[in-house]
Amino acid sequence: MKRWTRHAAAIASLTVLLAAGTLRAQPVVPMGPCGTSPQPPFCNAVRGERAQGWPAQSRSEVMAHHGMVATSQPLAAQAGLQILMRGGNAIDAAVATAAVLSLVEPMSVGIASDLFAVIYIAKEHKLYVLNSSGMAPTGATVERFNQLGYHWNPKNWGPTSGMPPYGILVVTVPGTVWGWEAVLKRFGKLSFQEVLDPAAQYAEEGFSISERIAHDWRLPDALPLQECCQQKDPDSVKTWYVNGRSPEAGQVFRNPDLARTLRLLQKGGADAFYRGEIARAIVAKSDALGGTMTLQDLANYKGEWVEPAASTYHGFDIFELPPPSQAWSTNEMLNILEACVPRWVPGQSLASLGPANAKFWHLMVEAKKLAYADLYKYNADPDFSSVPVARLLSKSYAASLCDKVDPERASTPGQNGNTEVAGDTIVLSAADAEGNMVSWVNSNYNSFGSGITVPGYGFLLHNRGALFTLDPASPNVIAPHKRPFNTLSAGFVMRDGQPLMTITLMGGDMQAQGHAQALVSILDLGANLQAAADMARFRHSQVPNVLSMESPLYDLVGSQLAAMGHTVKSVNGADVGGFQAIMFTASPNPAKPDAMRAVNGFYRAGSDPRKDGQAVGW
Repeated sequence: MKRWTRHAAAIASLTVLLAAGTLRAQPVVPMGPCGTSPQPPFCNAVRGERAQGWPAQSRSEVMAHHGMVATSQPLAAQAGLQILMRGGNAIDAAVATAAVLSLVEPMSVGIASDLFAVIYIAKEHKLYVLNSSGMAPTGATVERFNQLGYHWNPKNWGPTSGMPPYGILVVTVPGTVWGWEAVLKRFGKLSFQEVLDPAAQYAEEGFSISERIAHDWRLPDALPLQECCQQKDPDSVKTWYVNGRSPEAGQVFRNPDLARTLRLLQKGGADAFYRGEIARAIVAKSDALGGTMTLQDLANYKGEWVEPAASTYHGFDIFELPPPSQAWSTNEMLNILEACVPRWVPGQSLASLGPANAKFWHLMVEAKKLAYADLYKYNADPDFSSVPVARLLSKSYAASLCDKVDPERASTPGQNGNTEVAGDTIVLSAADAEGNMVSWVNSNYNSFGSGITVPGYGFLLHNRGALFTLDPASPNVIAPHKRPFNTLSAGFVMRDGQPLMTITLMGGDMQAQGHAQALVSILDLGANLQAAADMARFRHSQVPNVLSMESPLYDLVGSQLAAMGHTVKSVNGADVGGFQAIMFTASPNPAKPDAMRAVNGFYRAGSDPRKDGQAVGW
């Protein structure tokens, strides 16, 4: 790619000038993050105000006619945009963006992670849904975990019960690379060679770590198999830390081993990962740590194209991922709100209550509890267990749940425990001049996945297997070649058969409930995409039955919700995920669009200020 070649040449020229003394280093400006000691004086400043619109909105929506990318890191978003500008489509841009994110946001995503996508293909007027999540390896049995000292915890009646959070035991077969190749072959215009080049060059040359990502750059303890006295994987420390320490914001980070891996994928495609030297390195690492993954597990891996979970909400068609993803619970939550709000508050609606009213949030949380009760009861790999999604997403079923909610008092969804479903994820959205749109979620699951790095290849193994349970009566109990309950969520909204918007919001069990909150903000309250990203959110944890609310929202309604029986705590934005979305707005002028694009309208996008990212378009 010429643009990346020019970029490399510019870096080389700058290095020569600095070495020769032609450019002199300038005095360091005393910048630093708030919360450190000593704290920079600017941390005592107050925020300025917008000249128009909602004063709390962080920035305007981005609007563009030819294409758009929105994600959680600027270099990744711009890599996707460059792919669009040089003739690639939204699918090509999504893969390029995800590949760069695997380098610049490694705690959240890597090439050995899981992937789901919802893709709208304009020329077919059709949605396609990809499940490229991984299966448990050979030898992953309840008996093996019990022998190693891991047992089901009856107080945790959800996913993760009894499972270790990190280490080789929770590594499942990675699905990402298979998914990248599958979408490119089916819908892309460009090759692996072209779309992986930005990530490979950044890995070779280095990049400056952005502020929020630096905050999250902390490796977990991952060795040995038992939890007692665990320590960090030395290969992970060598790969991801600098001089034994996590890097700081602004520090240049390089990963030549990952660049090597990306170059192998450029030449050999997915086979290089699942059948070649990379596969052998994965199995060697697993064997060395007591894992059970085999070369056959990797060679036999295939994702699948599936049908979305579908429902309607106030005339909009909502499409979310089916099991084993949790995303379908967004549909159920919205169904409950649509059916029950008129019964819970006669003569009112969510819009008339409004987000400054404690009852608005009470009803949202209670609807979430009902939807997640079914999610935790039924969600599992549909190849192993029947998940009655059609029944659970029927309007009649939603109406049957209304009496389970007291409009004045909080409910208890089950026996209280102390386990929460965490997770770190990347989400991205992309759209192009042909009208194609992509809703994409890629993830290691927890921060830095399993904490295990494959030496010489610069990538982590994810830990999605931690979302299994060791409860032998659960449909989500671990078994070889089975896919676990998956928190990854991606959605799409249409109206009258026409595409409207992508919907993605990252963060473990926050994702499905976050989708519902964002959609209510947009479809009920009339928020634009950036305002929806900026609005304060809640995160309810089902097993401990704790309601976390961002501090401004907690200050507004927290005491009223506590009086209604909720266990409420104040949190910052790190706990409520990150929203990225693109909306298509049709032009009121029916004239034929210009020759550069097929869409008669424009894209608008928002990107969550809680992350480092941005929406970019042209």
